[in-house]
Amino acid sequence: MSMQAFPLDRRTLLVAAVASAALPLASGATTSIAGLNTLAGQKRMRIGSAFAWSPPGADAGSFANPRYAALLQRDCGLLVPENQLKWQAVRPAADRFDFSHFDAMLDWAEAHRMAMRGHTLLWHKTQYFPHWLNGHDFGATPRREAERLLTTHIETVCKRYGTRIGSYDVVNETVDEKTGGLRETSLSRAFGGTVPMLDHAFHAARAAAPHAQLVYNDYMSWEPGNEAHRDGVLRLLEGFRKRGVPVDALGVQSHIEPTRDAPAGVLAARQEKPWRAFLDAVTGMGYDLLITEFDVADQHLPTNIAMRDRQVADYAGVYLDILLAYPQLRDLLFWGMCDRYSWLKGFKPRQDGSIPRVAPYDSGFRPKPLRDTVAAKLIAAAARR
Repeated sequence: MSMQAFPLDRRTLLVAAVASAALPLASGATTSIAGLNTLAGQKRMRIGSAFAWSPPGADAGSFANPRYAALLQRDCGLLVPENQLKWQAVRPAADRFDFSHFDAMLDWAEAHRMAMRGHTLLWHKTQYFPHWLNGHDFGATPRREAERLLTTHIETVCKRYGTRIGSYDVVNETVDEKTGGLRETSLSRAFGGTVPMLDHAFHAARAAAPHAQLVYNDYMSWEPGNEAHRDGVLRLLEGFRKRGVPVDALGVQSHIEPTRDAPAGVLAARQEKPWRAFLDAVTGMGYDLLITEFDVADQHLPTNIAMRDRQVADYAGVYLDILLAYPQLRDLLFWGMCDRYSWLKGFKPRQDGSIPRVAPYDSGFRPKPLRDTVAAKLIAAAARR
C-alpha cells in the first residue's frame, strides 16, 4: 500500500536530486551532497519529518520559518503535522471543525512537491481528547452516538482531503504501555468496548479513503522494560487480522533512548534479539512498517557535545541497521529536523540544563553526526521493489 499511494518514477527522482543538490545547508554553506530524501528515493524509500503551523516570523519548527523550511526542502519528501490534524486542533466542538492551519500546511507541502501523512484520526488517550469529548453526553443510545461522532470525524477529514493524503495513522496509542491491555475512554465505553471502536475506526477510514495506507501507530520501544507494551501491540495486530480489519501497516514511532552511557553495541546486545522477534511477528502477519516519529533522547548521555553526538549517532545506526533490513519499511520520518524545536526539550530535559541533541540538525541549523549516519544507512540499504 505504501508505494501504491505515492509511486516513484524516474522523473520524480531526477527532479528531487537536482533540487536537493542545489539547496544550501542552514549554516549558509552550499553542498553537492544529496539530501536524505534523494538518497532514500534511490532505494524507493522516502524520508520525512513532522512540522508545525506558525504565523510568519515566529521562531518555530514551521514551514513559515525560512530556516526550518530550508531543512524540510533539503532532506524531506514526506511531511506529517505534529499536532494540527489531531482532534484538539481541528474539532473544537462536537459540531464544528477548523482546518485552517492544516490546510495551509498541506498547501505548502504540495507547492514544494512533498507528500503528506495524516496524523491522527483517533489518538486514544483520555488526556489528549478535547475537553468536550471527555464530558460528552452520549444520550440514551450511547453506541449509536459514539459511532456517529467517530464516523463523522473520519469521513470529514478523509473526504475533505481525498487523494491529497495517502497514509493515515488511523489509531494512535491505544495499548497501555504498563499492562499491554487496551485503554478505555469515554468514547470506547460508549461503544461498549475498545475493540469494536477500533474496528469501526479502520472500517470507516477504508470506506472514506479507499486509496490510503491505514496505519496503527504506537511507541512500543526496543529498550528493556517495553515487553508488555510490545506483547499488547502484537495481540492487537493479531486480532485485527483474525477479524478482517483493514489495517495495512504498523507505525513504529521510534522515540529511542540509550538508557545509560555505554557503547551502542553493548546496549543493543540485550535489545536486538527480542526486537527482531517482534518485527518478525509483525511482518509475518503481512503488515508493512513505517518509522513515523524518529528521534534519539540523550538525557542519559554525557555533557560533552562531541561524545554525546557520537553516541546518539551510533545508537541510531544500530537501530536503523535492524529496521532497514526489513523490505516492508519504506518511510522514515523524523519527529522534527532540528534540536531547537524538539518536543524532548520539555518532555525529557537534561539534568545539566543543556539543550537535548536529538535531531539531525542542531539548534543552529547545522548538520550533526546523526544526519551523516542516516545518510550512510540509506546508501547501504537494499533497494525496495
